[in-house]
Amino acid sequence: MEITAPPKPFSVAAPVAQTERLVILDSLRGFAILGILLMNIPGFGLPYVAAFDLSVINELSGLNFTTWYIIEGILEGSMRGLFSMLFGAGMILFISRLEKKDNGMIPAEIYFRRQIWLLVFGLINTYILLWFWDILFMYAVCGMLLFVFRRMPAKGLFIAAGICLLLATARENRGLYKDKTEIRQGEQIALLDTTTTKLTDEQKEKLATMQELKVKAAPASKKKLYEKQLRKGRGSLSDVYEQNSELGARGHTSVLYYFFIWDILTFMFLGMAFFKSGILTGEHPSKTYFWLTITALGIGFILSWFRLTEELHYNFNGFLKAKEAPFEFYELSRFFRSVGIFGLIMLLYKSGWFKWLFTLMRPVGQMAFTNYLMQSIICGLIFFGVGFGMYGHLQRYELYYVVGAVWIFQIIFSHIWMRYFRFGPFEWLWRSLTYWKVQPMKKAITGSAAPDKLIVV
Repeated sequence: MEITAPPKPFSVAAPVAQTERLVILDSLRGFAILGILLMNIPGFGLPYVAAFDLSVINELSGLNFTTWYIIEGILEGSMRGLFSMLFGAGMILFISRLEKKDNGMIPAEIYFRRQIWLLVFGLINTYILLWFWDILFMYAVCGMLLFVFRRMPAKGLFIAAGICLLLATARENRGLYKDKTEIRQGEQIALLDTTTTKLTDEQKEKLATMQELKVKAAPASKKKLYEKQLRKGRGSLSDVYEQNSELGARGHTSVLYYFFIWDILTFMFLGMAFFKSGILTGEHPSKTYFWLTITALGIGFILSWFRLTEELHYNFNGFLKAKEAPFEFYELSRFFRSVGIFGLIMLLYKSGWFKWLFTLMRPVGQMAFTNYLMQSIICGLIFFGVGFGMYGHLQRYELYYVVGAVWIFQIIFSHIWMRYFRFGPFEWLWRSLTYWKVQPMKKAITGSAAPDKLIVV
């Protein structure tokens, strides 16, 4: 069947030219995409139950404890927050550029096709590359919702981000207080003398729920689950698929729609607001970023200290924490740390002293999509049983040696690749599918062999 040429309006549609790129956004993406691996590596190298729970294999001292405390207290979720901000800003750039050339339905059609293909890549990352903490599927879903807010002014976007932050915080605390209620009711029923009082079906159900929560949090249960997950992760392709696809499916359904939709939208709205107000592109004076860093990191670190102290106080026992802890701090601590780290990076950028660092990160960010999927491929091959089978063999702190090696490889590879090509390989595929036309891959070489001129903001 012959493929006919697209309607004339499509002629305006093409990927962003090198001359239209914003260098600081590319560099920020580079920081974010490498930083994400710091948080993802426990999921690759350790059974899921032990990824954030030091009690499972007794990591409560030494280098493993120090590593966990630094990552959890400073960086956990921060790079994902930064990446979500950049996704929101990228949406504004993408759709506004198309709408300048065509004010009909074509820009919307291209944008939603782009998001649908991102969703497909998310499914591939989860069910073929077997990375259960995939974010592409979630970004695709949330990105579709962003479309209707693209013309909202910065003030409205800041308000939208605040509302989503409140909803995310309310959601995680609803879960906490739901568990509290179930534990309290179950323990009250357990005190009843069943020799004189016959339990109703409802009471039996509440008692069973409480007991299930208690058993699930017990060290013996977690150790048993650890052994099972360890065996699956080191097993055949079928074993790894069964375990990781189940975790991935949970993330794409109940976890996304119960909590992560508000979590992700918080930062996407914030990124859109920062972009429209010029904060994300470095247009504000250095003192703006200084106070952003000091204030946000100060609040974020205090909240993180409370959160981690609480985890250690209850020895990672979810039952005791649900029973006694008054509040969940995760989303609030992550929000402020993410904003503070963004402010710190921008402060380094504004100083002018770290131009070399932003130059180093720019190619990594230009092919952030490729680097994200490459992390799934590389780490899957290193750790899963279908590859080199290092799953569970490295201690927590040793996992970060792998992170360092992947970083070095991706920085070198990105610089070499972007010297000759316009896009990363997966960016090229995504763009070709989005515009339904094979995109030119190699960079055009001019007579003077001058590099593409970029807009520096």
